[in-house]
Amino acid sequence: MRKSNGSAQMLSLAILSSLLCLTLHTCHGGKVLVYPVEGSHWVNMNILIEGLHSKGHDITVLRSDKSWYIKENSSSYNTITVPVSASLDEEFIAKIVTETINIQRGHSSLFVFVTLLVEMFKKLKEAHVTLKEMIVNILENPELVKSLQDCHYDILLTDPCWGGGTVLAHYLHLPLVYNVRWLPVGEGHFAVAPSPVSYIPLTGSGFSDKMTFIERVKNMLYFGAVVIQDRLTLRPVYQGVCEKYLSPHSDFYMLMQSADLWLMRGDFVFEFPRPTMPNVVYMGGFQCKPAKPLPQDLEDFVQSSGEHGVILMSLGTFVSQLPSDITEEIAAAFAELPQKVIWKYTGERPSTLGNNTLLVDWMPQNDILGHPKIKLFVAHGGTNGVQEALYHGVPVVGIPLFFDQYDNLLRLKVRGGATILSVATLEKGTLLQGLQEVLHEPSYRENMQRLSRLHRDQPMKPLDRALFWIEFVMRHKGAAHLRTESYKMPWYAYHSVDVVLFLVAVLSLIVLIILAVIRYLLRLCNKIKNKVD
Repeated sequence: MRKSNGSAQMLSLAILSSLLCLTLHTCHGGKVLVYPVEGSHWVNMNILIEGLHSKGHDITVLRSDKSWYIKENSSSYNTITVPVSASLDEEFIAKIVTETINIQRGHSSLFVFVTLLVEMFKKLKEAHVTLKEMIVNILENPELVKSLQDCHYDILLTDPCWGGGTVLAHYLHLPLVYNVRWLPVGEGHFAVAPSPVSYIPLTGSGFSDKMTFIERVKNMLYFGAVVIQDRLTLRPVYQGVCEKYLSPHSDFYMLMQSADLWLMRGDFVFEFPRPTMPNVVYMGGFQCKPAKPLPQDLEDFVQSSGEHGVILMSLGTFVSQLPSDITEEIAAAFAELPQKVIWKYTGERPSTLGNNTLLVDWMPQNDILGHPKIKLFVAHGGTNGVQEALYHGVPVVGIPLFFDQYDNLLRLKVRGGATILSVATLEKGTLLQGLQEVLHEPSYRENMQRLSRLHRDQPMKPLDRALFWIEFVMRHKGAAHLRTESYKMPWYAYHSVDVVLFLVAVLSLIVLIILAVIRYLLRLCNKIKNKVD
């Protein structure tokens, strides 16, 4: 019975896809197929989708029937819902948060680093194995594949954090555009551009671009660990899919590198300077925009703060998974401040909560950060929130939890716009000290205001730049002229190992020949001398 229901679902979504194509042919804009990622990644992908929709393009989004962020019905896009048996959900992410906090709070620093590394490897592999099912289910459905082919999409837009979109683009022979910061392993630049680890820190290392000798050693070791993780655990997950559905000789990593356009969610006001490539377009802060008026109840609360102003706190969607003793300490620290506090929080109400703190399960974060009375932002360090703080020039007290959050906050700290507190040692006193430091030391706000001015001083808004280049790829059926062919080279050729070995061999041969000639001449001289004697 289950198999019959699954077949019926597959047939119905194939029919739906075909109907969508018939509808799309009447439109004048291009046709974009989107293979997105859930969570905060979808938040910024949806902004690109809305921008493309406003310019007259038709967008079709592939989503799973277990999706918890991507709505099935939208005025900006059509959807094709793919049935899967499992997917990443809030519970999966919440477990990662809880385990990460427990590890950090219970062990020495070296043990913490190694343990976190191993746990992240395990969780990432588990996630990719789960998510692989969606691309397999698509390619195993001939009716759906045919309907996708018949739609004649102009491009496939995907977040390569998961590998399914890359595989599908090559299967359908579509130009491939990335909305990217992360690949299945590591940061996007490491796959597309030269990345010397002598001054480019690995995500998770906690280093800046100014590393000591010991830090460079650690950075190199961490790079090696990431390569091993990629080769042994994650790449095989998608390599098997490529070999089965594309070609026995296909290489997933090469396919991933061959994207026409990399829309990078960063810029060099935020990122450390590094080499880049012609097909990398920087759109850092593309989701940011001028603040709109707050809802009246929030505006009244903000205005009630008087001259002291307001603090905004958000640790992301999963703040309710923080241990209760930590949330009690946070609430107690806020209660000591004269500022009003807006705290995005969905857990049990802390008993130490002061009258100055308003708990909300949702708030217009961008609009609050752009309000004249905002004083600082207590954040977990997600890319979206950090870039909104930078855009509005709001200093940050960071409490990173996992993944890239520490590294995001570190980029602000190095530039003097943030301080970072460890969740492992977080208590009322340390939090209060960090809050008061950022509130009363003018340099934090001054530095963030300077970064905001630098970020805004551009000839073109980041979102407009991203939309232009997406349409550029659509108009020209790709952007191969911007893409280096280095991705087709084996590693030993890319790093010129074969050339070095060849030159060493030639040089060695020349030296041997010279030595042989010298030896021969010495022997000849000795023979002549002996004859003379």
